Amino acid sequence: MSAEAADREAATSSRPCTPPQTSWFEFLLEESLLEQHLQKASPDPPPVQLIVQFLEQASKPSVNEQNQVQPPPDNKRNRILKLLALKVAAHLKWDLDVLEKSLSVPVLNMLLNELLCISKVPPGTKHVDVDLSSIPPTTAMAVLLYNRWAIRTIVQSSFPVKQVKPSPPQLNVMNQMQQEKELTENILKVLKEQAADSILVLEGALKLNKDLYVHTIRTLDLLAMEPGMVNGETESSTAGLKISAEEIQCQVCYDLGAIYFQQGSTNAAVQEKAKEKFSKTKELIAKNGSSSLHFTIDEERLAGYCQACGILTSSSDDASQEAALYNQIHSCMKSGNYQDLVKIFLEDNLTLRLPVQFRQSVLRELFQKAQQGNDALDEVCFKVCMCNTVCDVLQGRIIDIQFCQFFLRPTKEKIDFLLEACSKSINLEKASEALKRRIAAFLKNLCLNLEDLQLVFMISSHDLFIKLLKDDERKLLIDQMRKRSPRINLCTKPVTSFYDIPASASVNIGQLEHQLILSVDPWRIRQILIELHGMTSERQFWTVSNKWEVPNVYGNVILGIKDNLTRDLVYILMAKGLHCCAIKDFVHAKQLFAACLELVTEFSPKLRQVMLNEMLLLDIYTHEAGAGVSGERPPSDLISRVRGYLEMRVPDIPLRQVIAEECVAFLLNWSENEYLTMQVPLSLVQTNPYVKVMRTLS
Repeated sequence: MSAEAADREAATSSRPCTPPQTSWFEFLLEESLLEQHLQKASPDPPPVQLIVQFLEQASKPSVNEQNQVQPPPDNKRNRILKLLALKVAAHLKWDLDVLEKSLSVPVLNMLLNELLCISKVPPGTKHVDVDLSSIPPTTAMAVLLYNRWAIRTIVQSSFPVKQVKPSPPQLNVMNQMQQEKELTENILKVLKEQAADSILVLEGALKLNKDLYVHTIRTLDLLAMEPGMVNGETESSTAGLKISAEEIQCQVCYDLGAIYFQQGSTNAAVQEKAKEKFSKTKELIAKNGSSSLHFTIDEERLAGYCQACGILTSSSDDASQEAALYNQIHSCMKSGNYQDLVKIFLEDNLTLRLPVQFRQSVLRELFQKAQQGNDALDEVCFKVCMCNTVCDVLQGRIIDIQFCQFFLRPTKEKIDFLLEACSKSINLEKASEALKRRIAAFLKNLCLNLEDLQLVFMISSHDLFIKLLKDDERKLLIDQMRKRSPRINLCTKPVTSFYDIPASASVNIGQLEHQLILSVDPWRIRQILIELHGMTSERQFWTVSNKWEVPNVYGNVILGIKDNLTRDLVYILMAKGLHCCAIKDFVHAKQLFAACLELVTEFSPKLRQVMLNEMLLLDIYTHEAGAGVSGERPPSDLISRVRGYLEMRVPDIPLRQVIAEECVAFLLNWSENEYLTMQVPLSLVQTNPYVKVMRTLS
């Protein structure tokens, strides 16, 4: 063997070898493959993904000779695919928690309808008219599963969902998402119309009081045989996985409690029903435990439901809770557990249950103990005083003299805790504008009364301060501070000489520029640029460092931004992010790119797409340097985004060659051969040379 061939073989053998992913059609060809696959420690693809693939293939419409779209044919292939999906669900023991977490509403609706069909529930039959005690146990369990899912889906749809930032605009993906959204809404509409019937079915199940059975892989195989070969086994009372009557009651009570709780916000009688169901659930859990073969109850959520039901249905609980709060504070004072005492005061800034006189009396008692020689209480006095002060600010009361005395000698630690108290005392999403303005005015006045610029920077760069004050208000504050005194007088010697700033404006600017070069914190970079632009409008601060390099294809777009501050900020964030990528500091790179994406989304779709492309490249690098080293496959979302990038056809978007190269290498490295050889669009192969090479290699 030549030296060159030996080197090549050594290089190849050193790479981690990832076994290829099993394709869905292989399970059609080999009957025993599914059970073998599911028995693996970490099957790839995982069970829930197999359900999606099987049902997706079984529900694909066909096209006839006249090019007309027809419904999916009811042929042997599609029936086997549906059966395979049911077998995978049976392997998961029909655990709705697992299925709901990973399957969309349309997919789970299709799966459970197939279960009803194979369990001999006649299509179109109203479940409320079915006598559960007179039908086979597996059929009864199928009806219960469907109606439990219906109720749970209605409840889940009422919860607020955090909006996910949209991915790159691809027409086919957007159409698919819109179709799925419309389908989900239509299914939810039907489920809500049938909610009363589903509740009656579940209430009837509580009276059943007998064990039921759920389909297993074996019973599904028996159902798939010819009727004469089954010998009635699946109709008997012992076929399938046994679910005890108490397990069924526990889960049904929990699901009914959730729907009654949702419906009972304006109906005391329904709310009482919810309380009754949750109480029964707690009793059954105490008797049998919260986990079983078939289900797991989320005890924390159950406790939350029980607490909420108690508050909503019992007015006498308010007095007992208030008494418990006073007892808790008394216990903290007596035992010296001051950490919990401060925590109670912070939480009460949101709930406002403690009278102001009581708060002041606790602080007076702490001061008295501190004056008797207990120096350790000085910090506790300060923290309780800060909690009271923030409470006074929120209520529009005059600030106590004790706060001013504590801030005669301000320190970093004092500012840190004050900012923490402010942040924990206001919910920005729910707070009124009046509350926000009070906290903003308080922090602004604090800045104007502090002489130490380091402490001012701590406040002005804090997330709460930035959210409460607009850019022009912050600029005005900086101008006010500059005019207040010709020279900054420092109370204490700061850690670094950067804060020891003399009156000269040129030195001020130079020191801030130096800090700008060193910082990788997006918020700090933004704050420094606001400071610099407040000092002079003649400088272009993106030119401060010759190491800030942005590719020409991006630079032309960025330097075309008219607003000087925005242009500097976008350029510097991108340059620093690219530099962090180059030195493999992926954590800071992600923070910088995320801040830049949030900024450009407001005004430039073109730059938004540029940042999404760069974040895709960053995610590829992060995976290859982390989980990819040990051979762990990348998440399906990342593979989908890589494909989306290669198929993207958005005009006038500046593109870097390296991103396409890395995307191609990524798909080749992770053996996405089915996509590369069968699914990649022909037009893409013809127009994109990278994809052409990629397809040839695969």
